[in-house]
Amino acid sequence: MNSRGKLVVLEGIDGAGKGTQTALLCAALEARGVAFARFGFPHYESSFGRLIARFLNGEFGKLEQVDAHFSALLYAGDRFEAKAQLEAALGSGKLAIADRYTASNLAHQTARVAPEKRAGFLVWLEGLEYGIYGLPVEDLVIYLRVEPTAAQELVSRKKGRGYTTLKRDLQESDLNHLKQAAALYDRLAKRINWVTIECYDAAASALRAPEEIHRDVLGALEAHVLARAATSSFRRSGANAARERR
Repeated sequence: MNSRGKLVVLEGIDGAGKGTQTALLCAALEARGVAFARFGFPHYESSFGRLIARFLNGEFGKLEQVDAHFSALLYAGDRFEAKAQLEAALGSGKLAIADRYTASNLAHQTARVAPEKRAGFLVWLEGLEYGIYGLPVEDLVIYLRVEPTAAQELVSRKKGRGYTTLKRDLQESDLNHLKQAAALYDRLAKRINWVTIECYDAAASALRAPEEIHRDVLGALEAHVLARAATSSFRRSGANAARERR
């Protein structure tokens, strides 16, 4: 019987390179013969995802006009729609690799709430995602950290995206929002299951090379997930051998 798989998430504000690093990580896992399933949130083709696209395109109003509870419910609902596939992957013993997950919701939507209300909003939103919806908790969150000003510039260089015709969507175009979201990410990154990777080289005023960042991402995975899985497997094999000798 397969042991339960691990959920590994790549997080960071818009422009941090999550898609690139997710692709590089999955390629490395495939080369190593590690069973994995790739996820990316939001799914813009899902019921909630289509509403998220409308929100990001400004159809529901300007960013400050849309209640953060409403947008948070959309993002959480999109993950809930994918829960069965996520649980199936983990149940079969695979590594589930996700480009964004609950932390994106926690950072971006809490950033839109008044500072004195943020603690309560975080409690409500985590209760929704992990409690009411029962979404699996991340085993490892790899935080790709980029300064907001640099990240916004990187977003403007992206190729066209299916969910929008805008160069920057509603959240990406608001630098103050990105700064607030980045501050929330920094706060969340203090949690025990998070690893922070600095992706911007301030001295060079440029993003570090994707291959350099990838080595750090792979190192974090090896140290916090693959090494533990190997140790656990070794212990189970030893226990089984001991039983057979009895």
